[in-house]
Amino acid sequence: MEGRADARHPLVTLAPMTYAGDVSPVDAFSAVQAEPEAVLVDVRTKAEWTYVGVPDLDRAGKQVVLTEWTTWPGGALNDGFVDELREAGIAPGQPIYFLCRSGVRSRHAADAATAAGLGPAYNITDGFEGQLDATHHRGVGGWKACGLPWRQA
Repeated sequence: MEGRADARHPLVTLAPMTYAGDVSPVDAFSAVQAEPEAVLVDVRTKAEWTYVGVPDLDRAGKQVVLTEWTTWPGGALNDGFVDELREAGIAPGQPIYFLCRSGVRSRHAADAATAAGLGPAYNITDGFEGQLDATHHRGVGGWKACGLPWRQA
């Protein structure tokens, strides 16, 4: 299987997609609200949850699963990631929507979940904070910029 181009960075080739697909923050929020079994997993770090905020699914009667893809402060890959998903009650066949800061770590998390037999797993494009704007500030797209519910942790 050949790699695919990254739409945001045309000179970058990504590994072949193994997960179910990419969805916008708005579509992910709609799916998590509409699908009783769907779960939102935020794979950012504890520091990001604390200082930047987390999605708020109270209106949907759900809680966000918080599990780091890479650990804070060292940035090491969380070797227990898939085990933590299972410990959170996520089972095969259950739709999983992965969220990170900008849609990169969540893509890797969706790949890992799929490889472990979980999902269908989806990557939320633009993540929680979105892409950089012309002045190098985040907020172009992303959960917060779309006006989706969030709160400080």
